[in-house]
Amino acid sequence: MLEVTAIFDIGKTNKKFFLFDGDYKEVYREYISFDLIEDEDGHPAEDLKSLEIWLKEVFERILSAEQFNITAINFSTYGASLVHIDQQGKVLTPLYNYTKPLDDKLIASFYKDYGPELAFSAETGSSNSGMLNSGMQLYWLKYARPELFEKITFSLHLPQYISYLFTGIPISEYTSIGCHTALWNYDKKDYHGWVYKEGVQRILPPIVSTETSINMNYNGKRIKIGVGIHDSSAALLPYVRSVKEKFILVSTGTWSIALNPFTEKGLSEDDMQNDCINYMRINGKAVKANRLFLGNEYSLQVIELSKKYNVPLDFHKRVTFDDEVFYEIIKDFEYAFRWMSIVDEKMPSATHFKYHRFEHAYHQLMIELVLLQVESIRIVAGEDHIEKLFIDGGFSDNDVYIKLVSHYLRNMELRTTDSSLGSALGAAIAISDIKLNSKFLKKNYSLKKHVPIILTN
Repeated sequence: MLEVTAIFDIGKTNKKFFLFDGDYKEVYREYISFDLIEDEDGHPAEDLKSLEIWLKEVFERILSAEQFNITAINFSTYGASLVHIDQQGKVLTPLYNYTKPLDDKLIASFYKDYGPELAFSAETGSSNSGMLNSGMQLYWLKYARPELFEKITFSLHLPQYISYLFTGIPISEYTSIGCHTALWNYDKKDYHGWVYKEGVQRILPPIVSTETSINMNYNGKRIKIGVGIHDSSAALLPYVRSVKEKFILVSTGTWSIALNPFTEKGLSEDDMQNDCINYMRINGKAVKANRLFLGNEYSLQVIELSKKYNVPLDFHKRVTFDDEVFYEIIKDFEYAFRWMSIVDEKMPSATHFKYHRFEHAYHQLMIELVLLQVESIRIVAGEDHIEKLFIDGGFSDNDVYIKLVSHYLRNMELRTTDSSLGSALGAAIAISDIKLNSKFLKKNYSLKKHVPIILTN
């Protein structure tokens, strides 16, 4: 019977279950997704009841499977989401979606009492983002739903609520608290003053280390049950544990998020104006992050280019880096793209270029996007001297993107990784006692080293 660690990795779209062996190799997986339901205001919300039923059904089925012996279980989920329970453990509200709009007057009232906004954002590492700041959900409940707020015994971040389903023990942990919640004062290493003034701390359970596990008898089996972890912090953990030198990780997808886990300084007001926020490591240390809507912008622009040049929508996937095209563009470089979902002072008032081939226009697009990416990386590096750069996610396979990043950041060693299991693996590592070595990323993440291009012109 194979000893395994079980992980529930709960995304907004896909809910996943994995089993990993002692070498962190995936030996089993299954996926499911649920239709959204509506909250009391008609806004889309997670179907929490269906999720709970699935979690229990899968776990009990695997627990009784003859080929696996589950020794530990942990949970990785998306952030900015709270589950509110009463004294009997009954869920009091829908699992509100972080896209749910908040009343502008309510937000204005909050910053009037606890601002100014930029200073507050710098202290908490949280830009003004409505329900994406899960602390604002508590403020909203207190003033917009006061009778309901009074019934709350505990408000649990989603990873900790799923852990609670298996243990019955309500707790909080650092990575969920520190993920742009507007709850935490990074300088004081404690909840922000507003949390105490509003009496919100009474419904926030005791804080424990993310590496905490609870030994329990579950259906007659002794199992180590984790307290859960925020998915972005989970994805960062294998790098932190296996790389000795300082590094920056750029996680690419719809959002491109540059993460500096070695920052020693708090965020400045300038950082906040540059769209920086904080995530948190499992030890409570800040991770300086900069967000860029890069993947979204790329998708929008590629659709337009495909129409303009009358090529198939997936044609861009076949384009590889061409140093002659690159040299031709940069020798008399001008910005040519007006962004649809990014604001940048250098962009022109309208998109304009005179290329006859898709490949030329595509290289122009990638140069301009990569210049934004490079600036984002420099912002999170700040004054830290960092020579290692990791890139994972969708753009790690884009030849033009990778060659351009390695060119513009020649002073950094660039490596790409395939981390489709990133947050699930991180959750497994969080509750293990195993130390990772430098070979872990090569063995488990298809680590590739890239050297800067040599221009021939």
